Amino acid sequence: MVFLYLCTMEKENQIFGIRAIIEAVYAEIEIDKVFIQKELQGDLMKELMKVLKKHNINFSYVPVEKLNRLTAKNHQGAIAEIAEVAYAEFEPTIEEILAKTVNPLFLLLDGLTDVRNFGAILRTASCSGVHAVIVPKQGMAPLNRDAIKTSAGAAFTIPIIRVDHLKDAIYYLKSSDIQFIAATEKAENTIYSVDFKKPSAIIMGSEDVGIHSSLLKLCDTQAKLPMQGSIASLNVSVACGVFLYEAVRQRSN
Repeated sequence: MVFLYLCTMEKENQIFGIRAIIEAVYAEIEIDKVFIQKELQGDLMKELMKVLKKHNINFSYVPVEKLNRLTAKNHQGAIAEIAEVAYAEFEPTIEEILAKTVNPLFLLLDGLTDVRNFGAILRTASCSGVHAVIVPKQGMAPLNRDAIKTSAGAAFTIPIIRVDHLKDAIYYLKSSDIQFIAATEKAENTIYSVDFKKPSAIIMGSEDVGIHSSLLKLCDTQAKLPMQGSIASLNVSVACGVFLYEAVRQRSN
C-alpha cells in the first residue's frame, strides 16, 4: 500500500491514479482535494467515489485538460492533492486552548473556494491572535502551496482544524460558552455593537453565497460592516481582517 503511494507521486503533494488514491485514503493520508475527470465511468471510478463520500473527502469534477496540466503521467482521470500542512485534531486542540486561554478567539470559515483568500485569512488570523481556525472538509479551498505562500508562512503558526461538519464544531464550542458572531451583510447591527471581549468565534462565509442558513441560525449574533459608496461588499479576506481587528481593538482596551 505504501509502496503504491510512493510510486504514484509526481510531486510531493500529489497522488495520481484511481487505485493509488483509494489506497491512500485507506492508509489515512491527509488528502485535501481530489480532481476527477468529468463523465468518467467504470467500476474502479465507482469504487473511488464510494470511498471519497464515505470518508467525506472533498472532490470536484474537472475537464481532462486540467488533469493533464497537473501531471504529464497516466493519471487515469483522478488526481489528489495532499495537505501541505498537517491539520490539527479537533477535540484535543480545542480542549488544550480552552484550558490554557482565558479569553479564546476562534475563526470558522464556511466554504471558501479561493486558495489566496484562504491564505490571506490565515495570515491575518495569526497576526490578530486567533487561537485556531476551523474549516469543513467539504467545499473548502485546499491548503496547498498557493494558500501557504499567500499566508506568508502563517499556516505553520496557527492550528488549522478540519471537521466533517461545522455544525458539530459550533455545538461543541457553544457548550463551553463561546459566543458565535456571523459576518453577514444581511445583519441589522454592525460589528461595533458586538462585545468581542467575551470568548468568541467568528464565522466568515464563502465568496459567493456567504454563510449557510443552517449555520446562521446557530449564531448568537449577526453583524455587518458599515458600507459607504456604491460597492456593496468587501473581499472576504479583507472583511475578515476588519472583524478580527475590531476584536483586537476591544480586547486591547
